[in-house]
Amino acid sequence: MSKIINLFVAFAVLIFFNACKTGNQSLKLPLEPTQHTVLWEISGKNLKQPSYIFGTFHLMCKEDIVFSENLKKALAGSKKLYLEMDLDNLSNTMGALFCMNMNGNKTLNEFYTPEEYKRIETYFKDSLKMPFTMFNKVKPLMLESMLYPKLMQCKTLSGVEEGLMKLSKEQNKEVEGFETIQFQCAVFDSVPYETQAKGLLRTLDSIASYKKAFQEMLNLYKSQQLGLLDSLLTKQSEETGASMDILLYNRNKNWVKQMEKLMPKENLFMAVGAGHLPGKQGVLQLLRNEGYMVKPIKNK
Repeated sequence: MSKIINLFVAFAVLIFFNACKTGNQSLKLPLEPTQHTVLWEISGKNLKQPSYIFGTFHLMCKEDIVFSENLKKALAGSKKLYLEMDLDNLSNTMGALFCMNMNGNKTLNEFYTPEEYKRIETYFKDSLKMPFTMFNKVKPLMLESMLYPKLMQCKTLSGVEEGLMKLSKEQNKEVEGFETIQFQCAVFDSVPYETQAKGLLRTLDSIASYKKAFQEMLNLYKSQQLGLLDSLLTKQSEETGASMDILLYNRNKNWVKQMEKLMPKENLFMAVGAGHLPGKQGVLQLLRNEGYMVKPIKNK
């Protein structure tokens, strides 16, 4: 996976922080009674065979990415892998390069006082070893994504989706996505640049506390506690002013509409950010609202 795609995957996580050809037989996987899981089976209604949905944490410490046997079986028994975006698509990779900058020829110094701009410039130079002049037209949320490694307690990061794509290729499966890079860029642009700029400055000024909160969210994911993860994401989004409608709920609805068209034709393994799954407007509940049976699958 290219560096630019890794950047977009990291950016997706930071949005959450500030506001987942073999046999076609039905699988019999053990249920997870505690519901402490990010792997779910979708069945019933007009489905001949179950599909599966898995909640991801887009970038993690490489040693923390381990796929359970049940996940591997679910993926092996599915016809295709669906991600938020097809990260293997060259047009998405190239498109990412063209939507990093702000529209309207905006520059960062329009949103900061000279003192604030200097603080950001110094941080990028001293902590990230990057000359800030090359980023003056880049969207603040993109710059915030570059802080991702500072929130992690390891040096080697890897993508959960990247691991799933590798497994899929070994099984000769197609990889597709619910969204295009153009759509994701439009989502990023829907957050006012001034709001993004304030968020970047706030993160730089509070990096230690943000790291603690980020680790809390990561630990909830690793222990697969979707309910608590949903509560944390909602709390953080309320505090930072992030729009849950734009970043989560509207996208959830769009994905479920696509799932309803796709799943009757062939069983799928779908992986989107774990924050999209729980809650009244999460993907799991939206699927139940449409008449599907959604069951937790043991994922250890």
